[in-house]
Amino acid sequence: MSPIRSHPLVLASVGLLCLGLGTAAVTPVVQMGDGADPAVAPERPHEFVFTRAIYSSGGPGRGWRGRSWATDYPKADRQFIALIQRLVGFDIAETERAIRLDDPELRRHPFLYAVEVGYMSLTDAEVRGLRDYLLAGGFLVVDDFWGSVEWRNFEREIRRVLPEYPIVDLPLDHPVFHTYYEIDEIVQVPGIGNALRGGRTWERDGRVPAVRGILDEAGRLMVLIHWNTDLGDAWEWAEHPGYPLRYSSWAYEMGANQILYAMSH
Repeated sequence: MSPIRSHPLVLASVGLLCLGLGTAAVTPVVQMGDGADPAVAPERPHEFVFTRAIYSSGGPGRGWRGRSWATDYPKADRQFIALIQRLVGFDIAETERAIRLDDPELRRHPFLYAVEVGYMSLTDAEVRGLRDYLLAGGFLVVDDFWGSVEWRNFEREIRRVLPEYPIVDLPLDHPVFHTYYEIDEIVQVPGIGNALRGGRTWERDGRVPAVRGILDEAGRLMVLIHWNTDLGDAWEWAEHPGYPLRYSSWAYEMGANQILYAMSH
């Protein structure tokens, strides 16, 4: 498959979201009441299931019920799934799955998405589960955390998981930028508030966006890190008439590349 440089289909598909044609009614898969199972699988097997990480977080509501992991959930996941079904053309489950890092079922999924990791505070069981998943071939995408304080927290937690592997800046010639769409720049995708107001696109002291990674000995990307940017808000708010198309198009293109990378590496 040759990478696609232009994105008319992305623009057209985001346009359909703006017309309200992109997604079905959004009903969370995860019910968070007492005794609820936080990992509910789609009803039948699919080639790909969009999988979101449930992790423990610090501060009020400590533990996975603190819900930092659930930012933009489930709307961002559902809208992303609906549009990627049009763009990529393989069998994607219409319903996402949210799964705990210490769940043995995690290994069934080649792709894992985690947000707001600046508040992450993993248990020892979650550290072991995530490490085993990544070393067995899993692929973690991290998004929506801003500034030096949140970076330090995430770096501390991920070094508990993969202490022997360095975090590196990914050059634009890395395959993840070219797996399906040709991406030749790093765009800072703002949260919905800044996007609608215009002007600044950053939060806290996170003025410069970065795409970083952790690679194994063979050069396979195990962890893809989007820092000082918010792809999930672009997925969630793509249908909003005031949300700039430049940001939503880049976020969906990068999202498609991430999935294809996870499925092919």
